[in-house]
Amino acid sequence: MASVSRSVVVVVLSLLYLCRAIFSSEYFSTLTLFNNELHKQGCSSLSEWEEYAADCESSILQLEDPECEEGSNPPCESVFSLNAEKILNQAKVFIEQKKIPFPAGNHNTNEELAIGYVLIGNGLYDEAIKHFSLILQGDPELVSAIYGRGIAYGKKSLQDIKNADLALYELNRVIMLEPNWPEVYEQRAEILSPLGRISEALADLTKAIQLQPSARLYRHRGTLLFISEDYVAAMADFQRSLELKKSQPIAMLYKGLTFFHRGMLKEAIETFKEALKLKADFIDAYKSLGQAYRELGDFESAMESFQKALMLDQNHIQSLQLRGMMLYHHGSLQEAISNFKRCLQLEPYNEVCQYMKGLSHVAMGQFYEGIKAQTKVMLNDPLLGQKASSEYLKVKYLREYSRYLHSHLDIPVAEYNVDQDLPGNFKNHWAKNLPFLIEDYEEQPGLQPHIKDVLPQNFDSYSSEVQKLICTSDHLGALMQYDTPGFLPNRRIHRAMGLATLEVMQAMHRTWSNSKVRVNGKTRQMQWRDMFDIAVKWRRLADPDQPVLWLDQMPARSLSRGFNNHINLIRGQIINIRYLAYFDNILDFIKDRILVYHGAYNPRGLLEVRQALENVNKVEDLLPIMKFNSKTRDGFTVNSKVPSMKDPGKEYDGFTITITGDRVGNMLFSVETQTTEERTQQYQSEVESIYKDLTAKGKTLMLSTELGDAEAVCNLILSLVYYFCNLMPLSRGSSVVAYSVVMGALMASGKEVIGRIPKGKLVDFEAMTTPSPDTFSKTAKTWMNLKNLPSWYQSLPSVAETFPSTRTMIEVLNTDSSSHCPKKS
Repeated sequence: MASVSRSVVVVVLSLLYLCRAIFSSEYFSTLTLFNNELHKQGCSSLSEWEEYAADCESSILQLEDPECEEGSNPPCESVFSLNAEKILNQAKVFIEQKKIPFPAGNHNTNEELAIGYVLIGNGLYDEAIKHFSLILQGDPELVSAIYGRGIAYGKKSLQDIKNADLALYELNRVIMLEPNWPEVYEQRAEILSPLGRISEALADLTKAIQLQPSARLYRHRGTLLFISEDYVAAMADFQRSLELKKSQPIAMLYKGLTFFHRGMLKEAIETFKEALKLKADFIDAYKSLGQAYRELGDFESAMESFQKALMLDQNHIQSLQLRGMMLYHHGSLQEAISNFKRCLQLEPYNEVCQYMKGLSHVAMGQFYEGIKAQTKVMLNDPLLGQKASSEYLKVKYLREYSRYLHSHLDIPVAEYNVDQDLPGNFKNHWAKNLPFLIEDYEEQPGLQPHIKDVLPQNFDSYSSEVQKLICTSDHLGALMQYDTPGFLPNRRIHRAMGLATLEVMQAMHRTWSNSKVRVNGKTRQMQWRDMFDIAVKWRRLADPDQPVLWLDQMPARSLSRGFNNHINLIRGQIINIRYLAYFDNILDFIKDRILVYHGAYNPRGLLEVRQALENVNKVEDLLPIMKFNSKTRDGFTVNSKVPSMKDPGKEYDGFTITITGDRVGNMLFSVETQTTEERTQQYQSEVESIYKDLTAKGKTLMLSTELGDAEAVCNLILSLVYYFCNLMPLSRGSSVVAYSVVMGALMASGKEVIGRIPKGKLVDFEAMTTPSPDTFSKTAKTWMNLKNLPSWYQSLPSVAETFPSTRTMIEVLNTDSSSHCPKKS
């Protein structure tokens, strides 16, 4: 039999020289998904990670040439220069190191088995299969040969999925013959997981852990649990792995990622720092740390982390991409473009970088470069059966909107209306992020050569009065910044909404002084929507990626079906950290509604429900309560009500809270507002009534010095916004639009907002979760810290006249004022 083995080796070598381009040396892993990540970390050989206690653990097939040292001269020979003698030498070492699984009692048989495993370790899977098949002809029940052939089929399944069934068949045979070997279950999990059979793979890893727990097995199972979004169980496994073996930077990174995905940002940051203590040059730990700081809203710390990742590898594409995206959302568009350009130099077909580069150019008014980049994304069609990327889905909408902006670049914004100009189906599909399948759609005109791109504008080129206007807008915009995780400060948004605030102030002051305004090509008295439209146009232009559109201007068919603004607060184990401060308020509301429900439909069980609710401290605790009634067993919805000021005693539908749970305790906790035609008319009637009253009292205020008049106007302004936020009439940006209107209208009434929005507070959710406009007004005034408006505000230039067109608006948003405007606390 030994001579047969040696003849196989000679045949193998002959095939190698003929098929050199086909075979490649491949690091053998016990869990493909996990070790794909190791390869991303540059973990291609054990020697690279020895000082970190081998996250890339040696497997039974980690081969070493005893006569070759790393870095030797001449260098170690590749697999393609192997000869029969070297294969036999490796097989000898394999036997001496006792690496053969299920060894036979016969030395010659073990030598033959070792040759088969050496062939696998060198990437020669077909030859290994032939070799093990020859051995099995002599002994069909030889477990080690069955196992080896199963491993070889498994490795081939990574290239051709048809081999997976053969691998599973062989490994199933091994388990029937030897049911207590953990390695076999681990190997089977490796085959099952790429097939999407995650639950079976998890069961195999659990069995392997029961047979022989190890740091590696816990880490591997944790990785599959992480992929399954079971972050709690994954974190527990990574923790057990680290307890068994402390020096595992990869396991520590993944532990941090479980915290990150659960919204536990501070814990994630500390864990990423622990990973960096284990491996000081761990690029992905720095990248993840940057992401965590970004979500926390800490721009400086995020930049520092991304910078450290790029100092270790200036060509690290993910870090360039993430840093570029953060810079874009910070309002630093020119710096963002530099990152995206570098990303595309390294990876020309990177859709994210190409899309973001095009978006950044368009936002800055550089339409030719922007649309060129957008077109490249459009040409990158997904393959048949492949899911289209979010960038591919969005890019045609962005290109059409970019063309529209370009064609209107020099037309006064008071002469046209985006919501009326853009086709209804286009707006509907864009707002819902649907594929661009619009019947009879007529494209926007292409770029017209006579319309030039927006040129950079120097701060010093503006007059001193306009410079003061810009600096004031920066200060006012910063007062709208949420101090809540998930909201990164955006200087461009601050500038835009600060200017919107000043323009609202000036427009309201003119209205209360009986002057008319220019809107949609007509001169008339300003209506409530015109006031909000001032903020909408600035918010829309500050970030063209987000469709800020009036929902009641959508096609009638879309509105009749309802347009939902949906927010997941908890999905599975993923917590939306933006709304964490409101969980307790919503929980108290839900508990109250549950008692009302059971009082009406389950009076006998009411006492039991009441006692159970006393122990409910978080939303997750509600899941057992749902079992008390068959109608709520699978979940329930709760609707809030909004009282009318116009018709006392009347109530409107507010938002809907939905809670569902599964058998293992995962839940969906969400809120949504449904913009139907009937609901919209109800709220608009309320808003119109308040605005009419506000206009009358505003005019009176212009002639009065009574404090009571100013207080009444203040309450009306806040009530107006209370109903606006509960209606949620925009596809995006309702909150910042509403608050800029509040600040501008208050300034028109002679009051300046000095205070900042408190930590954890969100204007829209504050309105949605308070029971009445009066309560909302009282709450908002506690943080606004209203003071008398300084007289110099009245001497500021007119925003509408200073920046009358899209071009001039983009110019001022692009202008850098950082070294000119005084810093205000």
